[in-house]
Order: sequence, then structure tokens, then C-alpha cells
Amino acid sequence: MATTTNYGWTTPDDTALVKDGAAAIRTLGSSVDTTTKALNPSTTLGDIEFRSSTANTNTRLGIGTTGQVLTVAGGVPSWATAGGGGMTVIASGSLSGSSVVLSSIPNTFNDLILITRNATHSSGGNMLMRFNGVSSSVYRTSSTYGNDNTFTLTTNLFPTGDVATTDDGNFVNIRIYDYANSTTRKLSDINSYTSVNSNIVNRLGVYAETTAITSITIFPESLATYTGGTYVLYGVK
Repeated sequence: MATTTNYGWTTPDDTALVKDGAAAIRTLGSSVDTTTKALNPSTTLGDIEFRSSTANTNTRLGIGTTGQVLTVAGGVPSWATAGGGGMTVIASGSLSGSSVVLSSIPNTFNDLILITRNATHSSGGNMLMRFNGVSSSVYRTSSTYGNDNTFTLTTNLFPTGDVATTDDGNFVNIRIYDYANSTTRKLSDINSYTSVNSNIVNRLGVYAETTAITSITIFPESLATYTGGTYVLYGVK
């Protein structure tokens, strides 16, 4: 019995009788159907196929989940969580009241980035920040312009310069490194701009505790209350 070159499908011989044609067509059709399915094993929207170790047979890789990327593990394609560089919003909202607490921060990221925009509060003055609700003297920052003259703050880490009573377009960007580490102190880069006194602030901050950071409290000094502004907290891979 004759066969095709690539897949070995059975076809009628040149000397086959006409009466054998129907059976030959059925045999060929069945072979084509079986081979086609082996090359296309997908069952679900988003599936992809890759060449398996068996000749003329593909393997189905089901669609991954949101945020995953295609990689290779053990010599075959697979889905995995995205590597370094990605940013995920953990929390966002408006600045209001005497404080804003960002709690239940997951420990699945490398760093945190906190951004506030257009913050205002009732009496003007500094925007302050605490980690894990700790109000003891475990916070240190460099001077406003980042020289080596460090000082200890009794209860607060100063993340920015003055915040006005009316919106002056201020912007604060704070990166907290290795926040989930439970064995070392935590370093922060603190950068901000406010039109009050044309103040541009660049500081380093240290949280002198080894406990992982699971919450951040943002609050104004002088027992003021926030009257405007927004915040967003990112987790960084």
C-alpha cells in the first residue's frame, strides 16, 4: 500500500481497483484528521502549541495568568511571573483627614515607591511619614540637600519640605528599598518639589528597624488635617 512522504498516510496503489476507492478515502481522511489534531492540541482561547519530543505531535501550553510572561524551564516553554522592573499599584486614593494609613502591604516585591501629588493641609508645613505605626526615635534623614549632616527625628521621618494650605502643584516621590527584609535597616530615597519657598528636596532616609515594613502612615505636622491631594503606592519587582 502506498503512503505519503511526510506523514505516512495510506493512499491507494496505482493498481488498486475502483471498488476499493471508498475505503481508501476513509482511511486517508482518518489519518489526516488524527495528524491534524496532534499538530493542533489547543482547547482554550489563548492556548499555544510547541513541538514535543514525539515526531509530528505538538504539546498544548494553556494560557497563563495576568502579569505572567513566557519563559523556558527544563527545556520547554512555560509561563512565569514577570521578572525585575515591573511596577504594580498596591494602593491609591485621596489625602484626607489627620492621617492616611496604607496597611497590609504585601511582602512580594523588592522595593516600594510612594508618590503624592498636589497635597494640601489646613495649616501648611511638612508632610510626615511613619512605618508600621512606630513613633519612637528610629527614623533618620540627611539634611535637605543630601549632604552628610544627619540628624535624628524623634517620632517621624520627614519625606518632604513644606506643604501649602492651597494647591501649589507639589510632588513627592519616595523609594523604599528592600522593605520586606526582616534582618536589616531600611533605606529610602526622598525627592520632592513644592512651590513654597521654591523648595526642592533630595534626602536619604533610614528606618533603623529590622522589621519588615507592612504599613505606611502619611500625616501632616502640627496636628493639621489634609484638605487635598492624592497618593499611589507601587510595588517594584
